[in-house]
Amino acid sequence: MTWSIDLNCDMGEGFGAWKMGQDEEILPYVTSANIACGFHAGDPATMRKTVAAAIRHGVALGAHPGLPDLAGFGRRNMDISPQHAYDIVVVQVGALAGVAASQGGRLRHVKAHGALYNMASKNRELAAAIAGAVRDVDASLVLYALAGSAQVDAAGEAGLKVAQEVFADRSYQSDGSLTPRTQPNAMIEDPDVSIRQVLRMIKEGKVAAVQGGDVAVAADTLCIHGDQPGAVVFAKAIRKALEAEGIVVGFAPS
Repeated sequence: MTWSIDLNCDMGEGFGAWKMGQDEEILPYVTSANIACGFHAGDPATMRKTVAAAIRHGVALGAHPGLPDLAGFGRRNMDISPQHAYDIVVVQVGALAGVAASQGGRLRHVKAHGALYNMASKNRELAAAIAGAVRDVDASLVLYALAGSAQVDAAGEAGLKVAQEVFADRSYQSDGSLTPRTQPNAMIEDPDVSIRQVLRMIKEGKVAAVQGGDVAVAADTLCIHGDQPGAVVFAKAIRKALEAEGIVVGFAPS
C-alpha cells in the first residue's frame, strides 16, 4: 500500500516590525503554506513577501483567515454570527488571492485559523458559513478542515474539495478535537513522539486521545505550526521520517 500526505504550515504571521516564525527556513520541508491575511496576524507587505517566498520554493499557496483579533493572535473565542464569519472569510481570502495574483501565483486552498477553526470544527452553522464564503470567492479552492469535524461535512455540502487535516505537534481529545492550548500537554515538543503519532495517523488512521483510547482520523494533510519553538527541527525530522517510510509527500485531497 502506498500512503501520501501533504505537509502544511501556517506562515506570514508577523506584522509591522514584529517578526514571527521561521518561514524561509521551514519552506523547503513543506508542500503547502497557509498565509495570514491581516486579521489575526500579517499585513500587506508580509503577505506579499510570504507569497513570493512560497512561490520560489514551489509551495502551494493557501489563505489563512482568522478572527479580527491581533492582540489575541486569533486564539480567543469570539461570539460571532455565521454572517460575520462569512464576511471576514470572504474579505481575507479575496485579499490574499489578489496578492497571489500580483506575484504571478494563485491560491490553491483555504484553512481557517485558531479559534475560528476550532469553533467551526464543532459549530455546523459557522462551518457552513466558512465553506460558503470559500465557495463564493472561488469554488475551485480546497478547504483544509480538522479530520472528522463539522467543517469536513460543510465543505462537502458546499461542493468543495476537502483535505482532512491532522496535527504533528498537538495532542487530541477523545471527541477528535485538539487539546486546548490552555491545558497541559496540548503541544507535543518531542520530535520523536510527534513522528510516532504522525506515522500512526497516516498508516493506521488512528491517534491516541489524552483521556485514553484511540480516535479514528483521515489524514490528507499534516499541519506543522511554524510559530512553535523548534519548528524547523520538527519539519525537517518529520519530512525525513516520512520519506524513510516510503510515504509520498504531496497533495491529494479527498
